[in-house]
Amino acid sequence: MFIDTHLHIIDRSALPYPWLSGVPDLDHDFLYEAYAREARRCDITTVLHMEVDVDPAAIQAETDHVASLAEKEGSLIAGAIVSCRPEEEGFAAYLERQKADPFVKGFRRVLHVVPDDVSEGALFRENIRRISGSGLTFDLCTLPHQASRVTALADLAPDVQFVLDHCGVPDIRSDAFEPWKAGISEIARRPNVVCKVSGVVAYADAKTWTAQTLQPYIEHVTASFGWDRVVWGSDWPVCTLGGGLSTWVAATHSMLSGVSETERSKLLFANAQRLWSL
Repeated sequence: MFIDTHLHIIDRSALPYPWLSGVPDLDHDFLYEAYAREARRCDITTVLHMEVDVDPAAIQAETDHVASLAEKEGSLIAGAIVSCRPEEEGFAAYLERQKADPFVKGFRRVLHVVPDDVSEGALFRENIRRISGSGLTFDLCTLPHQASRVTALADLAPDVQFVLDHCGVPDIRSDAFEPWKAGISEIARRPNVVCKVSGVVAYADAKTWTAQTLQPYIEHVTASFGWDRVVWGSDWPVCTLGGGLSTWVAATHSMLSGVSETERSKLLFANAQRLWSL
């Protein structure tokens, strides 16, 4: 059984995605129905939708659109991690609205698409601290050279539960293991950070990677964070750049072949159930 903590739905007829024009391989509709058909075959039972960096004016519309999909009979979607702008004055009011919506499980602001100093701003940091006590998580999508930004935010708000996306986005294709490894080790020292084992196939060479290619990265994450602080995600449709959902699920099974059933269960579903009350 899998809980997928990182699904993106792309529906260009419903929402504007300005960044897609720069990524031709993803500049298509990736609809819930196509994902769900394959997900059920992979024994994925529950899903969290992850915001897709829509046009800022459409942030609430994205949440509403995903909620409408979740309301359909038999839907796998159990909640959403929604977009936010902590660097803006309106965040405090936005936070209060989201706290009142049980469908919303957390927030994300992608930090590798903005200048590094955005997360260092006084308003950004004040607003991150506001999340304390809300029960909502904050996903961090950063590159390896931004590890110090992750640790700074985690130290700033020790009562906020942070989630590091995609194992910290290692450059597997270039075999840049050591600088990534050091950053992960340092981030993992913060008990309020969970690591998401998600979508790393997109960072490997699509033509040559195998489960053995990915294994050192997954082993370092689980050794650093421990089995109580890791969750699994597909990062669909981004994972299609490295083979797709079924391939990533198969690789996950292969990499977990030597671990205990308890450890496997924690990564694949139990930790996510606890973290987001699923």
